Amino acid sequence: MSELTDFDKALKSIENISLARVAGRLVRVNGILLESIGCRLAVGQRCQVESGNGELIDAQVVGFDRDTTFLMPFKHPEGLSAGGRVFPMEKSGDVMIGDSWLGRVVNGLGEPIDGKGKLGGDTVLPAQVPQIHPLTRKAVDAPLDVGVKAINGLLTIGKGQRVGLMAGSGVGKSVLLGMITRCTQADVVVVGLIGERGREVKEFIDHALQAAGMAKSVVVAAPADESPLMRLKATEICHSIATHFREQGKDVLLLVDSLTRYAMAQREIALSLGEPPATKGYPPSAFGMIPRLVESAGNSCGEGTMTAIYTVLAEGDDQQDPIVDCARAVLDGHIVLSRHLAEAGHYPAIDIGQSISRCMSQVTEKSHQQAARTLKRLVADFAAIKPLLPLGGYVAGVDAAADRAVRLQPAVDNYLRQQTDECAGLEQAIDSLQMLANS
Repeated sequence: MSELTDFDKALKSIENISLARVAGRLVRVNGILLESIGCRLAVGQRCQVESGNGELIDAQVVGFDRDTTFLMPFKHPEGLSAGGRVFPMEKSGDVMIGDSWLGRVVNGLGEPIDGKGKLGGDTVLPAQVPQIHPLTRKAVDAPLDVGVKAINGLLTIGKGQRVGLMAGSGVGKSVLLGMITRCTQADVVVVGLIGERGREVKEFIDHALQAAGMAKSVVVAAPADESPLMRLKATEICHSIATHFREQGKDVLLLVDSLTRYAMAQREIALSLGEPPATKGYPPSAFGMIPRLVESAGNSCGEGTMTAIYTVLAEGDDQQDPIVDCARAVLDGHIVLSRHLAEAGHYPAIDIGQSISRCMSQVTEKSHQQAARTLKRLVADFAAIKPLLPLGGYVAGVDAAADRAVRLQPAVDNYLRQQTDECAGLEQAIDSLQMLANS
C-alpha cells in the first residue's frame, strides 16, 4: 500500500477540525457568582469565560436554576462584560504527580507558585478526593512520632489517625504545626495553608518548616485573598496528594491549616447560591462536607499510612463553636490549645485536661497508658488546689494526692514545655513520662 500524499494527509486532518465551537454567554455577575445561558453545562464541569480583552478565565459550574448556569471563577475575574462567551471544557488537563513534588509549593489547581519551574510526574492526580471503603481500612496499630513531648507522651497519635488541633486565633497553632513537620518521623508531609494571611505562607515555609522540613514536604497554599472555590480545591488537593504518597507505601502526615477556613469557603459559595444559613451562618452543606473530607484521610488496604492533623479555629475561644463541635465528633481525637497557658508563656499551650487521643490505647503499652493517666491526674489535682496557694489555704500533710501534685508541679510543667527548635523522640518522651509518674 502506497504512503499517503501530503494532499491526502491534509484532507484527513480536516476531519479533526471543529467547524463550530459551542459557547454560552455571560448575562450577570452577582458578587462572586457568574451567570450564563445558552450552553448546557454539568455541575462540577470546568469552563472558560471570555473577558473584555479576550483573556479566558477558568471557572467551574457550581449550580443552575432552570436555564441559568451558575459559575464561580478560580481566580478573581477582571474585565468581564455582558455577553461574554462561556466555553465548556470537555476535559481538563490531567495533573501528573511524582517525587518531584517534594519540596515544592503549589496552588489549589496543582500549579507551582514557587518559581522553581514546572512539576512533573508519572501518575495522574485524582480530580476528586478519593474515598476509602470502611471495610478495607487498615487498623491504626502503630504510633507516629511527631517530635512533641506532650503529644508523644500523653496524647500519642497512631499512624492513620485523624486529629483536630483546636484553638482560638494567635495561640500557637501554626508554630506547633511547624514543630511537628520538622520533627516527625513520617516519610512525607503534606501541608495545606488554607485561608491564612498571605504573609504567613512565606513565614511558615522559612521559619516553621525550614530546610529540613521542606525537603520532605509538599505545601499547598491558598491564602485568604483567593476565591472560595480555590480554597476548597486547595483543601481537597491536599488529600489527593497525601493519598498518592500513601499508595506508594509511605507513612504520610497531612497537616491542614485550617478546617474552619474550608467550611467558611463553602459557606461563601452556598450562601451565594441561595442556600439558607443553619448555625452561626453556616449552611447545612458545610456540615456535610467536613465528614466527607475527613473520611478520605486515614489508612487504606495498602502498606502506606496517612495520618491527618486539622487545625480548627475556635472563634472567641469557644469550644462549642459549631465547626469545632462538628470536627470533634468526626475526628479520632482533639488537642486543645489554651489561651491562658499561652499568655503565661507556656508553649506548646496544650490543655492536657481537655485533650484526648482516641487511638492511644491501640498503639501504646499498658505501662505507658498508666503513666499518662497518672500525669493527667497530677495536673488536675494541682489545678484544683492552685487558687488556694496564694491565699494560704493549702496545708501540707492533709491530702497526700495534693501534696504530691504540689511537689511534682515544677517537673510536670517542665515536661509539658518544649522549645520550638527542640525535638523530643517518642521513646525519650515515654521514658521521661514513666520516670516522672513513678517519682
